[in-house]
Amino acid sequence: MRRLIAGCALFVMATTTALAADTRVIISDAAFPEGPTVANGKLLFAEYGAHKVSQWDGSKVSTLWSQDGCGPSAVVPMGANFAITCYDSGQLVTISAEGKTITTYGSDEGGSPLVGPNDGTPDGRGGVFFTTSGPWESAPIVGRVLHLSGDGKIRSLADDLHYANGIVLSEKRQVLYVNESEAGRVITFQVSRDGTLSNRRLFVRLTALEEPVGAYPDGLKLGPDGNLYIGQYSAGRILVVDEDGKLQRKIEVPSPAAPNLAFSQDGKTIYVMAVDDTTNAPYRGKVYAVGNE
Repeated sequence: MRRLIAGCALFVMATTTALAADTRVIISDAAFPEGPTVANGKLLFAEYGAHKVSQWDGSKVSTLWSQDGCGPSAVVPMGANFAITCYDSGQLVTISAEGKTITTYGSDEGGSPLVGPNDGTPDGRGGVFFTTSGPWESAPIVGRVLHLSGDGKIRSLADDLHYANGIVLSEKRQVLYVNESEAGRVITFQVSRDGTLSNRRLFVRLTALEEPVGAYPDGLKLGPDGNLYIGQYSAGRILVVDEDGKLQRKIEVPSPAAPNLAFSQDGKTIYVMAVDDTTNAPYRGKVYAVGNE
């Protein structure tokens, strides 16, 4: 999720990538849809502007969970349950598959508050890695990567990230990819057996992917093809790069922002979260289904 500033400029560039013929709108009205996942045959996604988590069963949308003031930005699988990043209230909330609140966390094990929880990724062991971006202002570089274990302990693993945002773990759980949105880049960490992080490195700058200065990486997902999919708040465009950070293709949707995405269980469809009104609450947008064959 991008920090929201009234009147923020969106950077648009020409691209040879055409809108896919099999792109369709499946949800025509959503309040800043973000941080999606597919589970139990349903598409789950946060609606930041409505303070709720919604679910789509293929025909209709219903509310799974809501909390006033939360400002949810991601739904992260956590075993049989889910972790919800509450950006506005500074909380990480775990909920059941039925939408019941289980536990609410507001600080790490050292007592430091969670400032701007933003995105998360399963750790493959019943816990989640997640990011906190820091405050609205871009000047303080205080973004963090943290880990919530299956037994409920939150520890801080990395700090001084320039608005830590999208995050995803590699298939073999050895590399963690993180978006530094305000720096316009994706970085990596090596993940040790005990879950600690090391060897922070630049993976790719968006300007190296034919994007303009000011391009803003938001969500991150690992595709069934092994490529990394980078959502953008600065354009209605998903960037697809290989393990070496080389651009493979671009996926366009007819909206000004495409912050995040998820894949169907068979991998043949990409669900793209899109925002049409980027300046006025509740930041109306929609959800697209894009063929991925």
